[in-house]
Amino acid sequence: MVVPQARRTYCNNIGGVVMRVRRIMRAGAAVAALAFFGSTAQAESLRDALASAYASNPNIAAALISVKTSAEDIAIRRSGKLPSISATADYAYNWSVVGGSATDSQTFNIGLTYRQTLFDNLRTDAQVEQARAFTVVAAQSLRNAEQNVLLSAANAYFNVMRDTQLVELRAENVTFFQAQVKSAKDRLNIGEGTRIEVSQAEARLASSVAAYRNGIASLQVSQASYQRWVGHAPQNLSMGFDFSGALPNSLSQALSLADTQHPAILSALAQVRASQAGAEAARAAFGPTLDLIGTICAVQCFGGPTTGMNGSIRLTLSIPLYSGGAMGASLRQANLNQIKSELDALVARDQVRESVVSAWNGLENSNAQITSAQSSVRASEQVLAGVIEERNVGQSTTLDVLDARSALTSVREQLISAQASKLVSAFSLLSSVGRLSAVDLGLPVQIRSAQGYVESVEDVWADLRSLPLD
Repeated sequence: MVVPQARRTYCNNIGGVVMRVRRIMRAGAAVAALAFFGSTAQAESLRDALASAYASNPNIAAALISVKTSAEDIAIRRSGKLPSISATADYAYNWSVVGGSATDSQTFNIGLTYRQTLFDNLRTDAQVEQARAFTVVAAQSLRNAEQNVLLSAANAYFNVMRDTQLVELRAENVTFFQAQVKSAKDRLNIGEGTRIEVSQAEARLASSVAAYRNGIASLQVSQASYQRWVGHAPQNLSMGFDFSGALPNSLSQALSLADTQHPAILSALAQVRASQAGAEAARAAFGPTLDLIGTICAVQCFGGPTTGMNGSIRLTLSIPLYSGGAMGASLRQANLNQIKSELDALVARDQVRESVVSAWNGLENSNAQITSAQSSVRASEQVLAGVIEERNVGQSTTLDVLDARSALTSVREQLISAQASKLVSAFSLLSSVGRLSAVDLGLPVQIRSAQGYVESVEDVWADLRSLPLD
């Protein structure tokens, strides 16, 4: 059969489109493979990825430093009622010329000074309590940073899994529409099809290629996010995670856990405690202060060639009478800060409760979406198979096949997204109740905590032991 020139040109254009599609798919396959195979073929579970994120992420390290920094304020405040002892030594050479005669003398003194506040109306005690409360705030910020890092790492992990599966599905879709273009062209060549059917198949092929390229772009973004939070490229990831009973069994249990465990609520309560201590310190500033000061001087303390020793002990009582309004303003400010901290605690509790309800319903909705999508996938697969058979016997058109395939692809994508959303919602629920931590998840890592550091700064004789006495 002689094929007209216009038809040969039309078919050659379709062949060029198919060749370009194949090149795009080969390039995209290399990108998609990065989600499973990095520098090695070793599989990386979500637990391993979370452990890597916990160990390497700088956000957690920075939050740990903040706790240690806050702990130093405890030692600084405690020093307010502890003795301060210092040693002094001075040498002096004196000379004079009077009436043509010159005289000179020299002295060398060694002394000790002791100073301690005996009573300050409990102001230092309130400041120490405030410093301890701020340390708790910093410790809860560390927990919050840990939760945020682990949640972001889990999201990145599941996003890579989702986008990889979507790329694979869309690649299959491109292959299917390529076959439909070829089938439509063959039917046209033997006179059983029309150019409209070929154009329809070609349009669906172009649309599937665009969706495939969009999937590749999304996968590359997810891989970059994975690199950021986990610390290396994704390698042979696998869907699923064993929560080992960490998830709450009911919404009421989740809300109860959040009230007692979430770092945002505990941090807000510690902030209230710090504000109360700050108000007590501001009130104590109106009271008297009693200081003990002692000095002792040895060797040539009296000058001249003689040697001796002198010393003194004195008590100093100070009672503030007027400070230009500074103390009153400080007290009012401290009281306002206390009120504000209590209101902030209520806001934090409401926000956490809202996030718990949202995460719980997100998890429930994901389960429903998965069930619905699975049913839709089974039905759409049967519809597609039936429409293809009907097209083969002339009871359906190519457009019917294309529509059935597009519907099947759509519900498959919904199923993939719902499965990823379910796991993301589960981790969001853990985070909202305050259980998303390396300890709760049983990660194989060394737990980062500043508790030992806080205990060390409470040691009042740390300065003495740090002196090189040997």
